[in-house]
Amino acid sequence: MSQPLPFAVTLDPGSSLANQTGSWRTERPLYLDRLPPCNNACPAGENIQQWLYHAEEGDYFTAWQKLMEDNPLPSVMGRVCYHPCEDACNRVELDEAVGIHAVERFLGKQAWEHGWNPAFAAEPSGKRVLVVGAGPSGLAAAYHLTRMGHVVTIREAGPMAGGMMRFGIPKYRLPREVLDYEIQRILDMGVVLQLNSKVEDLEAAFSNEGFDAVFVAVGAHLAKRIDIPANAAAGILDAVSLLRDIETGAEPPRLGRRVIVYGGGNTAMDVARTAKRLGVDEPMIVYRRSRKEMPAHEFEAAEAEEEGVMIHWLRTIKQIDATTFTVEKMEIDASGRPQPTGAFETLEADTLILALGQDADTAFLERVEGAEVAGDGTVSVNEQMMTGRAGLFAGGDMVPSERTATVAVGHGKKAARHIDAWLRGESYRKPEKNEIAAFDHLNTWYYDDAPQTVQPALNLIRRQSGFEEVQRGLTDDNALFEARRCLSCGNCFECDNCYGICPDNAVEKLGAGNRFEFKYDYCKGCGLCAAECPSGAIKMEPEDI
Repeated sequence: MSQPLPFAVTLDPGSSLANQTGSWRTERPLYLDRLPPCNNACPAGENIQQWLYHAEEGDYFTAWQKLMEDNPLPSVMGRVCYHPCEDACNRVELDEAVGIHAVERFLGKQAWEHGWNPAFAAEPSGKRVLVVGAGPSGLAAAYHLTRMGHVVTIREAGPMAGGMMRFGIPKYRLPREVLDYEIQRILDMGVVLQLNSKVEDLEAAFSNEGFDAVFVAVGAHLAKRIDIPANAAAGILDAVSLLRDIETGAEPPRLGRRVIVYGGGNTAMDVARTAKRLGVDEPMIVYRRSRKEMPAHEFEAAEAEEEGVMIHWLRTIKQIDATTFTVEKMEIDASGRPQPTGAFETLEADTLILALGQDADTAFLERVEGAEVAGDGTVSVNEQMMTGRAGLFAGGDMVPSERTATVAVGHGKKAARHIDAWLRGESYRKPEKNEIAAFDHLNTWYYDDAPQTVQPALNLIRRQSGFEEVQRGLTDDNALFEARRCLSCGNCFECDNCYGICPDNAVEKLGAGNRFEFKYDYCKGCGLCAAECPSGAIKMEPEDI
C-alpha cells in the first residue's frame, strides 16, 4: 500500500493544476501511430510495416494479402525495384536496412507455390474503363479498378504484355515465368487483354465504344539519339531495340568482339551485361560523368564490373572512324556538370550501342482536344492524374516523373483511385500523413545487432555465359529472420514495455490486438513509458490545462 504524502495539496477547481495528477505533472503520455520511413519512401504506397508484421509472425498468407492491397506484382517488384524503402529504413543506423525487397519476393514465391489469389468482393459498378498499355502502370491500374468493381479492358500495341518490364529488363534480373505468372493472375480476375492493338483514336473509345474512362500508360520505348561525326562508322545500335529484339526472339545482331555502350544509366549497365552474355569479349561503357553522378544504381555498376564490363568514366565520344573511337576526357566543375578538358584518347570497338534514355510515343494524344503534350513528349496531368480532357487519365513513363517500374505501379494505383471516384461523381482525397517515425524516436537498447541476410548469387562463370537469374531468393528460415529485423518504427506491437515499466499502474491492457490505454487519473507524467517504448509509439505532450 502506498504511503500518504507528508503534506496535503488542496486545489481550487479553477486552478490550472486541478486536472493534473499531483502538482508535478506538466506532460502526459499519448499513444500514436507514426509513419514508418519505409512506407513513406515506397513509390507504390505499400504499407510495408504492416505486411512485415504479419510476415514476422509467420503468417505469410495475411502478409501477402496486405501487400496485394497496394501492389499486384510482388514477385516482380521484389526483383526489379530499387528499394528506396531500404534507403530510408531506420535500421541502417544500427547495422543494415531490413531486406524488404527480399521478403517481398519471398511472399510472391509463396503465393505461386500455394496458388493464392487476391481477396476482393466489390459490387459491379456497371462502368467500363479502357487502359492503353500493358506495362506496370497499366497493369496496376487495371488490377485496382477491377477490385473496385469496374470492367477493364487493356489494349497493348505489342505482341506481349509487360511493357518495359519485359522489353527493358533482361531475363537475368527478371525471369519471364515470374512476370507471366503475375500478369496472368491479374487477367484471371476478369481483366481483358487485347494484344497487337495499337490505340490511335481515343475519342472513338469514348463515343463509339462506350468506355466511361480511359487511362493511358504508354511506356518509354523510343530511344534517344545523338549526332556523332563518323567516317565509315562502326555498327550503331540503340539499347532499347537490342533488348527488345532479344526478348521477341529476333536474330541478335553480330556485335563483334568489342562493344562500346554509350550512357550511364541502368539500361546502359543492362545492355553491357547482355552483350557479355551474347559472347562479346570486351564490353565497355563510356559515360561523361563520374561514378558519383551516374544515374545507374551502384549495385548495377558493381555487378557489371564483376562480370567483366569496363567502365570509362568522364569520357565523351567525339568522333568515330571505322572501329576507332576518339573520346575526350571530361572533368566535373563546381556545379557538378561535366566540362571538356581538351585531352583525347582512342578506344577500339566493333559496335556502338546508344543507351542515352528513352521517350514515350505520345503523338496520338496531340489529336485529343484539351490534352497538353510537352516538347519532350510528356503529358500534363492534374493532381487527379487527369489530362485536360475529362475522363482521360495518364500515368507511368508518359507523365513527368521518375521512370521506374515501382513508380509506374504507384501511378496505376493512384490513377485507379481517382478514376473510381470520378466515375462515381465523387473526388478522392488522400488521407493526411502521420509524422515520420525518425530514428531518434526509437529506443534501440532492446535490439541486438543482426545484419541483413545475404541473398545467394549465381556464380560468375554462369552469369557471364547465360541469362539464368543472378540473384536468388530467401528460404523459409531466413525470410522469417529478415522480417523479424523490422523495428516497427512508430507503431505499437504490444511488447508490454509500457505496461511493465509504469510505476503507477496507469497503463491498461486492452487485450491482444487492441494495444493499451492510459488511465490518466493515476499517471503522474514521469515519461518512463515513452522513454522505454522500443518503437517510438508514445510521445509526451503538454498537459491540457
